[in-house]
Amino acid sequence: MLRLTIKILLLLCITCFSLQGFGQETTLKVLPPVWDLAACLQYAKTNNIQLKSLVLNKQSAEQDKLLAKSALLPDLYGSASQSFNHYNMATNGSSDALNYSGSYGLSSSWTLYKGGFLKTDIKQKDLSVQSANFSILESENDITLQITQAYLSILVDKESIIYNEDLVKTSEAQLAQAQRQFTVGSVARKVVAQFEAQLATDKYNLTTSANAERQDKIALKQLLQLPDSKEFDVVKPDTVISTGSITDLNTVQQYALQNRPEIKNAELGVQISDLGLAKAKSGYMPSLTLGAGIGTSYARDPNYNAFRQFDNNFYQQAGLTLSIPIFTNRQNKTNVAKARIEIAQSKLTLENTKTTLALSTEKAYINAQNSQNQFESAVQQLKFNQEVYRIANQELKIGAANIVEFYQQRNLYVQAMQSYIQAKYNAALAARIYEFYLGTPIKL
Repeated sequence: MLRLTIKILLLLCITCFSLQGFGQETTLKVLPPVWDLAACLQYAKTNNIQLKSLVLNKQSAEQDKLLAKSALLPDLYGSASQSFNHYNMATNGSSDALNYSGSYGLSSSWTLYKGGFLKTDIKQKDLSVQSANFSILESENDITLQITQAYLSILVDKESIIYNEDLVKTSEAQLAQAQRQFTVGSVARKVVAQFEAQLATDKYNLTTSANAERQDKIALKQLLQLPDSKEFDVVKPDTVISTGSITDLNTVQQYALQNRPEIKNAELGVQISDLGLAKAKSGYMPSLTLGAGIGTSYARDPNYNAFRQFDNNFYQQAGLTLSIPIFTNRQNKTNVAKARIEIAQSKLTLENTKTTLALSTEKAYINAQNSQNQFESAVQQLKFNQEVYRIANQELKIGAANIVEFYQQRNLYVQAMQSYIQAKYNAALAARIYEFYLGTPIKL
């Protein structure tokens, strides 16, 4: 029987370890190696530590609300005491003596009236729960913008890598052609050296772009608070819409001022402060409390047993207590004054929040307009420089172009390509941030 029991325990342990390992393996498989923007945003809302902390704050506010509600109910406490006394009676006679006694009871109190404090406290705690929820939404909005910006930075890096790879391939082909021409004596060694230098520069720029992508991926992983993972990449969309109609500023501002969580939170702050003043004023009002209790006791007595004493000593009491504040060492007056100051502070916070949001939406509107105009200009600039660079390449192949002039056109093309990539994603980001103030979810 003992051997059978040991075998069963070993089998259970092996099964538990296997299930634990399988669970860990399954958890790891949940994290995909390639992320799109929607997956990044959803993961951050679930796992970001700042958001988790705000959720805990909300749970704490909910507990405060439950506590405020329970203050309307009577409480109930039980009490019990048992004592043993030893007396040395050798001086009086013969032996030691041991006495014992006990008392037991229940008591309850119920606040019937407290100047409206209890119901006002419940309302205030309810608003605090709502405020905690708006704080979560506000933080989600901030993290959404940060993740979107980091995501688009990676897309910029990816496009930079692509065109730098093309430049490296082009430089390698041009160097190979120059080396062939040098072999047959068509060009001087100086020309070959210039192509070698350009190839080295293009490889350096490619390495820089790759390093920038790795650094921006780390920045995004930090925002997502992902564990250390070797495989992490983002999805590059087929197209990124950088142009489109821009909603007028007045429409966006009106919507933002009526619906953004930071405004709702600031408005709740004013209401919470108003209720704080009502609570402070209730300190001037009398309070009425109902109290009740039952109990019994016994002591060692050779003439009466414990049960008889319990019956004889059983008592019941009930009463009302009226407390009227007459002089409170300025406590109530100070509480009311501080509550009025808190109201003034909350109103200033609301005004500042509205001003900040209005300026932020205006700034986003200007950025969206300017970024779109810059993108349209960058498209034209790239178009013409790309054509000039193509012609310069053809002229270089047939020996009709000066190498200095060729590199001038090449540099103009590279600058135009860099400006185009940056302008494209800047326009996309600025447009989405601006529409985000209108309540439009961010999508690429």
